[in-house]
Amino acid sequence: MENNEQIKPNTENTKTNRLVKQINLETFIALACVLVFFGMFMMVMGPANMFKTMMSTAHDLIVNTILFIMGLAVVAGAFSAIISEFGITSIINKILTPIMKPIFNLPGVASLGIITTYLSDNPAIISLAYEEDFKKFFKQYQMPALTNLGTSFGMGLIVSTFMIAQAGPGQNFATPVLIGNIGAFIGSIVSVRLMLIKTKKVFPIDNETLTNQTDSSILKYRSIRDGNVMQRVLSAILDGGKSGVDLGLSVIPGVVIICTFVMMLTNGPSADGTYTGAAYEGIKLLPWIGDKLNFILRPLLGFESPEAIAFPITSLGAVGAAISLVPNLLRENLISANEIAVFTAMGMCWSGYLSTHIAMMDALKMRNLTNSAIVSHTIGGLVAGISAHFIYLLVSLFL
Repeated sequence: MENNEQIKPNTENTKTNRLVKQINLETFIALACVLVFFGMFMMVMGPANMFKTMMSTAHDLIVNTILFIMGLAVVAGAFSAIISEFGITSIINKILTPIMKPIFNLPGVASLGIITTYLSDNPAIISLAYEEDFKKFFKQYQMPALTNLGTSFGMGLIVSTFMIAQAGPGQNFATPVLIGNIGAFIGSIVSVRLMLIKTKKVFPIDNETLTNQTDSSILKYRSIRDGNVMQRVLSAILDGGKSGVDLGLSVIPGVVIICTFVMMLTNGPSADGTYTGAAYEGIKLLPWIGDKLNFILRPLLGFESPEAIAFPITSLGAVGAAISLVPNLLRENLISANEIAVFTAMGMCWSGYLSTHIAMMDALKMRNLTNSAIVSHTIGGLVAGISAHFIYLLVSLFL
């Protein structure tokens, strides 16, 4: 009996941690992949510059990106807690459910995720997902799709206003940007719907709510904090802000690790063509791949020059870095209004999802569905850009 008691914990552990040989085939495959991956950087940048750039980029991401996301998440968390505490989410759910349900197959309250991410950035929707009065409207299979929904509109306001501001004398980019927003919306529908096809196979679809409460009163009543109105306001703000801090900490590994390598695969050397070990230098592999695929993407996206492919490739890792490419492309007459529409659509819809999806799915405790979320969103972003291009062509016939 004593031996059985000792073995029991180990049996439970083997459900998630299997025992394999110390050295097997995958050991050599992994070693080869590591050598090839880092060898790429070393051959182009040199070992010293590679490691210096890697550390400098990771440090800069923590200081300027992670803390920004944390600050954003704190504010968004406080906002979401307030609107949940006083029943605003319930009002929005009742008004928008007839619209959100047929379009996204999500409850109407999911529209809050669109609003918060459009005004801020992708992870803002996770702050909402931590709120019980927000989650109660969702079935279990619908929750993972929040990552795709929120990412489709991340930094939408920033991207849109930036693009409009790039118009020169005699130009007006308001219409292309509006078309880009429409394209992003179409892409979001594709991304969310594809994700739901996967999640329906993983989670039961007949459960009434995420909390698995069968009492229908969950949609009629809401829980509130103790105290008077002012005490409830303060408690909601502080609790929501604390959830933002937790979120900011939880996204650190995903953002730092993934974004560091994405940026190093996207960017090139410094302005004078040499490697100095500065942050965000790289080997420009992703733009090179995009250039090779331009014969396929050009008729679909309408790009006038192969250099334009750098924007969607860069927006995979960080849309903030991608929009910084636009002024130079405009100065060199490499892009026009069509590209502005396509850039807006793909910039919003993708908005650096490769560097945030892993962290967002991890925050939702659904890391096993990360690959499905990425594949669905890749397709959604392409649909967004293609839709924006053909809508622009259609609108151009009447302008």
